[in-house]
Amino acid sequence: MQWRALVLGLVLLRLGLHGVLWLVFGLGPSMGFYQRFPLSFGFQRLRGPDGLLSPASGSVGRPGVPGGPPGPSWLQPPAVGVAAGRPGAPRRPARGVCDRAHWGYVLGGRGCGPDEYEKRYSGAFPPQLRAQMRDLARGMFVFGYDNYMAHAFPQDELNPIHCRGRGPDRGDPSNLNINDVLGNYSLTLVDALDTLAIMGNSSEFQKAVKLVINTVSFDKDSTVQVFEATIRVLGSLLSAHRIITDSKQPFGDMAIKDYDNELLHMAHDLAVRLLPAFENTKTGIPYPRVNLKTGVPPDSNNETCTAGAGSLLVEFGILSRLLGDSTFEWVARRAVKALWNLRSNDTGLLGNVVNIQTGDWVGKQSGLGAGLDSFYEYLLKSYILFGEKEDLEMFNAAYQSIQNYLRRGREACNEGEGDPPLYVNVNMFSGQLMNTWIDSLQAFFPGLQVLIGDVEDAICLHAFYYAIWKRYGALPERYNWQLQAPDVLFYPLRPELVESTYLLYQATKNPFYLHVGMDILQSLEKYTKVKCGYATLHHVIDKSKEDRMESFFLSETCKYLYLLFDEENPVHKSGSKYMFTTEGHIVSVDKHLRESPWKEFFSEDGGQDQEGKFVHRPKPHELKVLNSSSNCNRVPDERRYSLPLKSIYMRQIDQMVGLI
Repeated sequence: MQWRALVLGLVLLRLGLHGVLWLVFGLGPSMGFYQRFPLSFGFQRLRGPDGLLSPASGSVGRPGVPGGPPGPSWLQPPAVGVAAGRPGAPRRPARGVCDRAHWGYVLGGRGCGPDEYEKRYSGAFPPQLRAQMRDLARGMFVFGYDNYMAHAFPQDELNPIHCRGRGPDRGDPSNLNINDVLGNYSLTLVDALDTLAIMGNSSEFQKAVKLVINTVSFDKDSTVQVFEATIRVLGSLLSAHRIITDSKQPFGDMAIKDYDNELLHMAHDLAVRLLPAFENTKTGIPYPRVNLKTGVPPDSNNETCTAGAGSLLVEFGILSRLLGDSTFEWVARRAVKALWNLRSNDTGLLGNVVNIQTGDWVGKQSGLGAGLDSFYEYLLKSYILFGEKEDLEMFNAAYQSIQNYLRRGREACNEGEGDPPLYVNVNMFSGQLMNTWIDSLQAFFPGLQVLIGDVEDAICLHAFYYAIWKRYGALPERYNWQLQAPDVLFYPLRPELVESTYLLYQATKNPFYLHVGMDILQSLEKYTKVKCGYATLHHVIDKSKEDRMESFFLSETCKYLYLLFDEENPVHKSGSKYMFTTEGHIVSVDKHLRESPWKEFFSEDGGQDQEGKFVHRPKPHELKVLNSSSNCNRVPDERRYSLPLKSIYMRQIDQMVGLI
């Protein structure tokens, strides 16, 4: 009987050891935010961070160097038709991750010492600190805005180093970096209107609106880019008009005494001046630029980028539905359909530059950054705003092609081995990699993924861009992920990473994103603040500056930072549903914008394509947003203060951008 008792005791001891290991070290399957939690207590589940138990063999060197680990798997093409890239080879553990010889290696890297990621990012974000960061974000906006009004108004932008205003470059019409944006119409003031309202500054909002009404005119000999004028000026005028006329006044008393729809009339006037861009094009795709007084310049370029021509539908659609005039929505929608019909038959991808007369692709690069970013964004946002099913149908198809051909790295964000997910630039026809850089505009994409419920993938992509920010204190305009170095070194105070941080926080309520926002705020204060505002970083490494503060710094960057920390803002608490345009202008999502008197153009039963052929339009029950069925669940309270991405994967990303 003694031997039986001994055996039973050993069995119980082993089971107890299993339980202790499970409870103390968290062995077993991943506990990601949006995963099911199957349990298995067998020791066969014990695996190291790279999935292997065997000791390392061979010498260790730099990735991509003989004798060392291979380069990123992002260089390898994905399997056609598979929505994720093939896993890469196991990589050398980052600093702080247990080596295979260490007993803690089989515990997923635990037990090797303190986890700096858990220490830095986990746990609650104190209310006092959140209020401090909110006030810092508001102060950042006020400092930039007040200096613009004092030193630059009525010119378009502020030169914050020399405390002067900036307008169009009349001496050099080819200076498109300036002239595409600055139209001699007090751009920064116009662009900042709804930020004033969101921050609850009713007196300054009312004063600014009256200034715009009384001093801004579009009857100017200015040649501007249609896209920039639409998103920065037209969109802001419409947003402010909606705020003024909202009967609920959620942001405080933003009503203007004796207001007679002046901002709506100004928006109409501007849009009419932009309409010549849509005339005399054989494809229906608009010219990139117009002169506000004379129309399309005689020497106008016939080439335009996909985002510039195909990201006008939100603003033009709102204008049409407020006026009851289908013209503006019709031309914008025709441009979107024309571009959509030019996509590759093999991959479903679009290029980034097209000839508006021939429909030939001049730029065959397909990616998520400059030239294409807001095209995808507005397919989804147009559907959210207007409810036209064809917009969602196009977005779903585009998103699937993006997953099939642009996404590289491991299949799951928070599971498995291989390199983290990343979206690369490929040839639109073949899906083959075209280069090894990504640009800062692509940092908007995690925010778009939040809107469709693909939160898990958004977490990984956001973490990659945040790692780059941590390395430089800013996002370089282009970053070469193979060389682990910037290709283009400037940072013009762009908002895309902040926007995605804000939307991920709204989706997860994880304080990790408050820490990210605090990092960004402190970097901006440390590296970009100058005498009269905030300046573009000319060089993200040596932190030299350019004398320019673009209008989107006030309309987007400061706004998203403020909203990130202002949990009680009416945007979050009023009960209304809001959407932000690609320039960060707030628009309420309501039934009024889903009603139009020209339903024959967008009938659900069917319609005609550009060639006059009848096309079926799916019924509402046939449509759904990809990936939305299971990923939109609110994070359980007991997991809210865990890292959104496991520490081993955060270290891996930090290693891959050269942080460790």
